[in-house]
Amino acid sequence: MADALALIDTPDMRRADRERLSLALMDARNHTLQLLARLEQALGAMLRLPPGTDGVPPLWLAGHMGWLAEYWIGRNPQRNLGPRCPTDGMHLASVEPQADRWFDPSLVPRAERASLELPGPEAVKAYLLDTLETTLELLEHTPDEDDALYFFRMALFHEDLRGEELVMLAQAAGVQVGIALPQGVAARPPLGLPATRWTIGWSDGGFALDVERGHEVVLVPEFEIDAQPVTWAQYVEFIDDGGYDRQELWHPEGWNWLQREAEGEGRRAPGHVEQIGVASGAVLQTLFGRPTRMGGSQFAMHASWWEADAYARWAQRRLPTEAEWEIAAHQAGRRGFRWGDVREWTAGTLRPWAGFAPAAWSPTAELDAQAVFGKARVQRGASFATRARMKHPKARWWALPGRDDGFVGFRTCAL
Repeated sequence: MADALALIDTPDMRRADRERLSLALMDARNHTLQLLARLEQALGAMLRLPPGTDGVPPLWLAGHMGWLAEYWIGRNPQRNLGPRCPTDGMHLASVEPQADRWFDPSLVPRAERASLELPGPEAVKAYLLDTLETTLELLEHTPDEDDALYFFRMALFHEDLRGEELVMLAQAAGVQVGIALPQGVAARPPLGLPATRWTIGWSDGGFALDVERGHEVVLVPEFEIDAQPVTWAQYVEFIDDGGYDRQELWHPEGWNWLQREAEGEGRRAPGHVEQIGVASGAVLQTLFGRPTRMGGSQFAMHASWWEADAYARWAQRRLPTEAEWEIAAHQAGRRGFRWGDVREWTAGTLRPWAGFAPAAWSPTAELDAQAVFGKARVQRGASFATRARMKHPKARWWALPGRDDGFVGFRTCAL
């Protein structure tokens, strides 16, 4: 089993051939089914989230994984065209007559999914198994070519992305899903990197998400960047120094966000934090329903972009640009640049790279990155809940700056 995972759970799966894709698709579906089983055991037969939990229903999310693969592979006679496949092409009927009504995001807006009458877990699992069987049968007869494999790679990465979203829902609902948390690490000094010319964006073939496509060359001056994300001990110093009370540290929109969040008992720390030990730098944070003592050397997470930005201002530093983060991930790994425990906020707002072209068949199309260009903030890296094959230095994600439901932290750069 370990040998098989070593073959399929690596970042070069973006260029995976037919044989490796087949194994990885089975692995991803097994992971989804295991997460569903944990959620069903804790939440009951229909996997209904507790009141006040933000997120789409787990059953919808799982069904949508099967639907997207079936729609673009099993139901798509032009699948071998890959990215050149017409957006308005003909699609065959689903093996489940109600699949579109239940799981097509264009027919079921996000706000309506919680109230949608969905099938039970057994029906959703049967649909997942049926669609996987069809996908694997078609893959067996597919040429080992980038265009022909495009939708199979897309289905894999979509399921991995949605799998991490299921873990986030488990965290929000207080459900244990058996995923190991990152441990603390010894502090390392910041790293200096020389000025360079860098190509940002995806330019070297294989599968890429919509917001990763396109590329442009940027000139990056020399910079100093933290070797690792900000730890709880460091963040507690910010709290202890009145970080949540000092308006001058906050972006104006961030201060307004904080005042809204501060209604009631007030917000004094990142999400899910229950207690703070100022003297020890330790934090009590509820993780998957259990109060967990986070040591001072563990990385702060569930921080919003506003909090990351305020901390950086307090430390008289700044958040890294995307290019700086990516350069360090590529070039400074042997010097101690550590990433992959938490996703990380970067300085810039989400924007398309030169050559970006939206595609209706993107696995993130329903999230509509274009609608938040210039508003959302970019996240780089990966978290402990991210499958290893998703952990690529050029991987790019985003969220609005007030979101704190992801396993997200940050690091800083010298001014």
